[in-house]
Amino acid sequence: MEFISVFDVFKIGVGPSSSHTLGPWKAALQFMKHASEKGWLQNQSVLRVHLYGSLSLTGKGHATDLAVMMGLMGFDPETVATELIPDYIEEIKQQKSVKFNMHELVFDPEKDIVFEKEFLTFHANGLLFLIENTQGEVFSETFYSVGGGFIMWEGESAAEMAHTNTHPYPVSHSRQLIQHCQKHQLNISSVVMQNELVDRKHHEIEEGLLKIWDVMLECMYQGCHSWGYLPGSLQVKRRAGEVTDKMIGTKNYHDRHGWMEQIRQKKPGFQETIKWVGSFGIAVNEINASFGRVVTAPTNGSAGVIPAVLMYYLCFVNQQAVPGRDRCFFCDGGGGSDRTVGRHT
Repeated sequence: MEFISVFDVFKIGVGPSSSHTLGPWKAALQFMKHASEKGWLQNQSVLRVHLYGSLSLTGKGHATDLAVMMGLMGFDPETVATELIPDYIEEIKQQKSVKFNMHELVFDPEKDIVFEKEFLTFHANGLLFLIENTQGEVFSETFYSVGGGFIMWEGESAAEMAHTNTHPYPVSHSRQLIQHCQKHQLNISSVVMQNELVDRKHHEIEEGLLKIWDVMLECMYQGCHSWGYLPGSLQVKRRAGEVTDKMIGTKNYHDRHGWMEQIRQKKPGFQETIKWVGSFGIAVNEINASFGRVVTAPTNGSAGVIPAVLMYYLCFVNQQAVPGRDRCFFCDGGGGSDRTVGRHT
């Protein structure tokens, strides 16, 4: 049984799709790293990408081609300046080349990204990367984007893919999780924390969770303060900014923390609370659709749900909770506190 960490499920990346954008981006980046390690990156070598199956059929709509280009340039979806992505893409189109680790490879996206009609046998989301050097020699690898931002490399050996699960509470289904909780008198968050502590120190887990929350909060804030239309030919109107603008009234804040505080002071009724929570989720979805940074939770399509629930808790349930300061927001998992999120009703 392979252990899947919280940090595997919640990945910081770029929208609009975990399987069609984030996965191909990571696959392209991994291919270039492999090619660099094996000495295949040479000036004037030709780079080509073939997209198969679902990645080909809906690739343009999900910006698969743009994501691939970003990965080929070596950008990390977790840290790239998303506002500069259009400039990077335009540079490739104008230069008809890709630069990676001081090497410049010939790459014209108009002809070197090929949208194939067929499906590969292993999975619907297949990518084939090729580098042909000036001597006519070819290095290629095939990847699959299997959902949630996870990728598989066709060249991985069984030994590389196998993982020994040394975690104290292995879970493959919900019944097993309940059994752990009942047998050891733990809540769910404590079970998760004890498993995570096998691979990371406590402070690393807290810092990682706070980083994830920071991206979620920024995503909601930006989405609730954006107007106009989403990218693309359909001209879909943004909704979150308009709705929250009406509910917030006169703005007495200058940053996202002030925004949260003003929302807390509203003390809305049931119907308005539902509108707020819906707007939080929609805000994330609109940032996701705009090639912005979101947290895959566990897919980009559902990326707005958990941020919206956490904002509901912070703004309308426990208004004194502060992420990183209070144990009631992120459980310590070690039994040192009874004030965990799971025990609030």
